[in-house]
Order: sequence, then structure tokens, then C-alpha cells
Amino acid sequence: MLTPSIFGRDMFDDFFRFPFSEDRDFRRMEKSLMKTDVRETDTGFELEMELPGFHKEDVQVSLEDGYLTVQASREKSDEEKDEKTGSYIRRERYTGSYQRSFYVGKDLTEEDIKGEFRHGILYLTVPKKEEKPVVDQKKYIAIEG
Repeated sequence: MLTPSIFGRDMFDDFFRFPFSEDRDFRRMEKSLMKTDVRETDTGFELEMELPGFHKEDVQVSLEDGYLTVQASREKSDEEKDEKTGSYIRRERYTGSYQRSFYVGKDLTEEDIKGEFRHGILYLTVPKKEEKPVVDQKKYIAIEG
């Protein structure tokens, strides 16, 4: 390891912490952010996206130019005051935002996609649009004479 360490712990660990986790371990939380399972069915696709710590109000789903975009953002504020003097011992504010996009096709509209948020998991149902078969049209060249 090229960075200095004290007792096997990297000195710079405290500078790069994830603000919303209890143990503030960014590397471990980063791997669990917006985990998504996509399942194909006969009629469409089902997406299950894990959003731990978020509420329904924190999540926005939009459809633009064929891209389904899920954005989750939240703000957190911790405040501790000294009971006797009323002065602050600690004040911290955190803001975080995460986003993922999926291409679903330009034929879909917002009304086609159904969504539900339960227990920190976002469920989305995206229907398959039937592709219109391309009709081969033979083009003939007019012959004069």
C-alpha cells in the first residue's frame, strides 16, 4: 500500500465516507446502491430496484426520448445541541443523489409504465410494444416505349 497507515488502517479512510450509512463505509454502500433486477415476461419487463433508506417522495421516474430514468435523492440533517447552553456541539448536513437510465424504446409513453414503491424497493412494469412488421415493398422501374 502506498498510502500511510496506522495500525493497519488507512489514514485517508475518514475523508472518503458515505454520508447516509451508519458506519459511513462508502465502498460497501456503493456496491448496494440502486441494485436492479430485470426480469423478462411474455408481456414485458419487470424491474426491481433496491433503494434502501429512501422514501417514495425521494424517488422520481421519468421517460424521455426512449430512456426510462430513475432518480433518487435525499437530504439528511443531524443536529446536536448542548442542553445547558443551547450552543451547537455538532451540525451536519448531507445531500445525495443517484440516477440510472434504461433504454425502453421510443414507442412507450408514461401511461404504459406502471410503478410501485414498497419497503425500500421500487417495482416498475414496462410492457413490450409489438413491433410493426416491415412490409417488403418491391419497387419496379417503369419501362418506356
